[in-house]
Amino acid sequence: MALDPTARKANVKDSIKKYFIDTVQTIEGVPVSFDTSARTPKLTGQPKEVLQWVGIDLGSFSISDWTEFYIMIFCCTRKDYEGFKLAQLRDKVVGYLTANSGSIPFYRSYSDQAWTLLGGMTVLNVLESEEMQAPDETKYVMLTCRIGFVSKL
Repeated sequence: MALDPTARKANVKDSIKKYFIDTVQTIEGVPVSFDTSARTPKLTGQPKEVLQWVGIDLGSFSISDWTEFYIMIFCCTRKDYEGFKLAQLRDKVVGYLTANSGSIPFYRSYSDQAWTLLGGMTVLNVLESEEMQAPDETKYVMLTCRIGFVSKL
């Protein structure tokens, strides 16, 4: 028996990817990576060194009539000695998380046809880490976001 589209993790992942690529990467020009590390992404076609990027990792997932899941967002900068660029990047990302009353469009994704809108996923809260620094001098903060939506089992 097939899962309802609102219960499919693939739809959640695709919707999250689309949202961050459409906003942070396309509008803000900041590369988005879905790698699970905070290392500098290897981006094809990049003419210069990447000095800021956002890494996103899908965390735990609890499905029921009200489904909740977590994403970890790593806002990362390089050559940012006082962390000002990191603060600006964090502000942009949090701005997109709280836009439209914290609603992220939730789609039924397809590989061979147009996606259909199922509804919205609500950002319930955002927990921010302290500013950290990796051994390669990358500065970063991690935003742990709890997101929920109505689903059918």
